[in-house]
Amino acid sequence: MSKHSSSQSPSSPLHPSSRSRQSIHSRSAWGPFGLALATTLLAASVQTARASAAGAGQSPASASVPAPRAGLAESPESCSPASAGHGPVSTAGSSAGAPVGGVVGNCGQPSQEPLTATGVGAGAAATEGAPTARPQAQQAELQELRRRLEVLAEELERLRSGEAPEQELTEARRRALGLAPSAASVYRRRHGLSIAGYGEMLYENYASANERGVRVVRPSQLDFLRLVLYSGYRFTDRFVFNSEIELEHANEISVEFAFVDFVASDALTLRGGMVLVPMGLANEFHEPTVFVGARRTETETRLLPSTWRENGAGVLGAIGRVSFRAYVVNGLNAAGFTAAGLRGGRQKGSRARADDLAFVGRLDITPTPGVFLGGSVYGGQSDQGQFTVDDRRLAVGTRIVELHAQVQARGFDLRGLYARARLDDVAGLNRALGLQGSQSIGEVLAGGYVQVGYDCFAQTGRGVSLVPFYRFERVNTQARVPAGFASNPATNGTYQTFGVELKPLVQVVVKADYQRVSNRAGTGVSQFNVGLGYAF
Repeated sequence: MSKHSSSQSPSSPLHPSSRSRQSIHSRSAWGPFGLALATTLLAASVQTARASAAGAGQSPASASVPAPRAGLAESPESCSPASAGHGPVSTAGSSAGAPVGGVVGNCGQPSQEPLTATGVGAGAAATEGAPTARPQAQQAELQELRRRLEVLAEELERLRSGEAPEQELTEARRRALGLAPSAASVYRRRHGLSIAGYGEMLYENYASANERGVRVVRPSQLDFLRLVLYSGYRFTDRFVFNSEIELEHANEISVEFAFVDFVASDALTLRGGMVLVPMGLANEFHEPTVFVGARRTETETRLLPSTWRENGAGVLGAIGRVSFRAYVVNGLNAAGFTAAGLRGGRQKGSRARADDLAFVGRLDITPTPGVFLGGSVYGGQSDQGQFTVDDRRLAVGTRIVELHAQVQARGFDLRGLYARARLDDVAGLNRALGLQGSQSIGEVLAGGYVQVGYDCFAQTGRGVSLVPFYRFERVNTQARVPAGFASNPATNGTYQTFGVELKPLVQVVVKADYQRVSNRAGTGVSQFNVGLGYAF
């Protein structure tokens, strides 16, 4: 946009660009017909200005396009002797009496109308060899008309396509909703449909021998892990639908979440449907551009079985720097528990057994932008009324507690998590499931990790990030087993991950890492991973 002679800043309410923004917003209420009409009129104004410029021997860039005014300068005829009560008016005198850069109007008073090729009058025509005036203000008026035309055309196209203007969604608000950036797209809409998504592909190459040097045969694999589509709809300011539909391993379709929110106030939202269990750092925020590493952590796979979703309802919100989420959901199904962890107990919303319900709650504190810490708890029965041993119904109480923290500041990315689960009546559950010896399900499961990374380009402002990172993790899914059973030392593992991730754009990531795996049995098999992910 060209510079204006006015000293007002573009943000000033009196600045032309500011006025046009306000008028454009008011025009959006006209609907497509009104916007189309306004666009047509503006286009005609520009064409008229160009035609006038061509007729006067000017280039279109120097043409004067009169801006709308409350009144116009009077023509020479209006100052005739009959109307003014004077004698004959001399053309030469009229020209001489005009101030430089203006014309005579309002019966002899100098007009503020700028001097142009088409409005100079006879006096300018009599002055041979005088340069054609090209005032900067006139060029600005023409460019302002063009700019308004472009804005109107964009607004019209948005209305035709059904695209609604977006509203701001802060990082703190998004986290309080329990959603990753792309998953929260519908909350940036003022109304209507929202489409977003993500995907990730993973290459895994395993070592040819375990940590003790014993040869193992585990073929490498290249898997398109996930192709995900988020679809949401904002019905009103208060009612929002959001969902995630996932195609896993290129051939399995599932629903990750699908719920309706009622936004009661800025501090409180009611949610019901299939919800993400609000535990850990990855379960709710599981987009590949968010978590670090080609694979999700073992702790958030075995103890907090991401992606963990169940049917239920609850509340969420934020008060100041504290955010919370609390749901009642169907409980886990203990029939799927194994010595390797709780992952098989997820019911995933499909005909879920609901004889036993569970409560899950989470609290986070954000003391400063880029930093948050908190914890979550889960509690409920997992037997779902299925098991009877010695004429006694089993009561497999399941309690999980986790603490987490994340710091992203000055290029550093620090994350840490610790989780611990405790199960009741595991001896009876083992008997009901026919598990013996070291096959026992753990009475206590524990795991956690610390991770550090640094963005090498954080201070450059290029929009590109390169993050080398290191993660140390320990997981033991049989930290304690019932009397009469034994733990398998292979379930007590240590995972060290050395890697790097490159983001040429915020929405695209390439990851590569090496995982050194060891366990108490000496059977750990290390692996090299490469991942490609995107989100939009």
